[in-house]
Amino acid sequence: MPEERHPAPSIPAAPASQETGLPPAPAYGRRSVAEVLTSAAASLGVDGFSNTLGLPEASRACVVLADGLGRNLLKQKTAHTPFLRTVIQSGQGEVPVWLDSAFPSTTAAALSSFGTGLPPGQHGMVGYDVLDPEQDKVVNLLGNWDPAVDPEAWQPFPTVLERAAEQVDVTTISLPQFGNSPMTRAALRGGRFVSGMTAHARTEAAAEAMADSGRSLMYFYVNELDKAGHRYGCQSEQWEHQLEELDATLKRLHASLPAGTTILLTADHGMLDVPEQHRIDFSADPALVDGVRHTAGEPRMVHLYLEDGADTAVRERVLTSWRARFGGRIWAFTREDALSAGLFGPVRSAVEGRIGDVMIAARDSLALYDARRSRPTAMEVVGQHGSLTKAEREVPLLCFTAAGKGPRRG
Repeated sequence: MPEERHPAPSIPAAPASQETGLPPAPAYGRRSVAEVLTSAAASLGVDGFSNTLGLPEASRACVVLADGLGRNLLKQKTAHTPFLRTVIQSGQGEVPVWLDSAFPSTTAAALSSFGTGLPPGQHGMVGYDVLDPEQDKVVNLLGNWDPAVDPEAWQPFPTVLERAAEQVDVTTISLPQFGNSPMTRAALRGGRFVSGMTAHARTEAAAEAMADSGRSLMYFYVNELDKAGHRYGCQSEQWEHQLEELDATLKRLHASLPAGTTILLTADHGMLDVPEQHRIDFSADPALVDGVRHTAGEPRMVHLYLEDGADTAVRERVLTSWRARFGGRIWAFTREDALSAGLFGPVRSAVEGRIGDVMIAARDSLALYDARRSRPTAMEVVGQHGSLTKAEREVPLLCFTAAGKGPRRG
């Protein structure tokens, strides 16, 4: 049965981790990716939202999300971002200069928090792929969605774009393939969808879409950095080239959007490179999978689902085996530890079973694969993310005002 659609809940701030040795939970409700679109909507005067991030009041806002742009990477690569460097130096906008990604620090979870204004424990997109308890099957939540899973039942809350579209003009600017994708339907549905294959085409589409609008909220998605990072690494020339393209995109938006439009730049997660010798098939070690029914997640944030009826002794044995093998290179913890630490924020009962009984998060440049279920090319991926390190979880937030054209008349 499809799950009934719910009104968006009020989310209290998550507690900090205490005895687990884990880093603090993301700052849900205060300074996370979940507050960007909601604050932008509030800055336009849309009822029902809070301007938690203190964005300047405006009649138009364009929120650019650059997939994979970590705060550390932006700081390291300022030579490749002359326009953004000028924005940073100008100090425009009294807003935080960085935010927390969601947990895990991966697109399915973080982009869903961005799109719904909720932590993963509420929206239910708790990993790249996770267990669907109803099917007892691991399902993908990004590009290979399971046909038996209804996106709007899996994620039953209205999105920020849906809610805002009742009061202001709402447009998404993205690639054509995302127009009616399951991920869009789950977490980013609402308003008009306008596509463009290239970054230049998308900036032109954005300027045209906003030119004749009154109060308007725009979501502008850029995925080229993430693709280059996965394939070549975030320290590669290819990644730096895409960063330069992003800088040029922001410069064009600054010049072409209606004067006075608030432009925000943020990201869903950061990234780090994992050398080939540190990409490990954990399924080759029987001790690491003994008692494990399903594996899921991502290479830097693995979900382990134990056999039915597994008791505390089995869980402790799995934890001990992983800690013995990897030591201080990982955080190994239980679902209960994650919930107690607030990593997912408040968790709905329908979501708990999607989370691994045991979870393994990488602490250094390590990627962990189950070769029994991974694609043959999966271990060729260089740039990785998903864990709790600063490189993956800290993302930028830049705010500046378009100096471009006045709105078209007539």
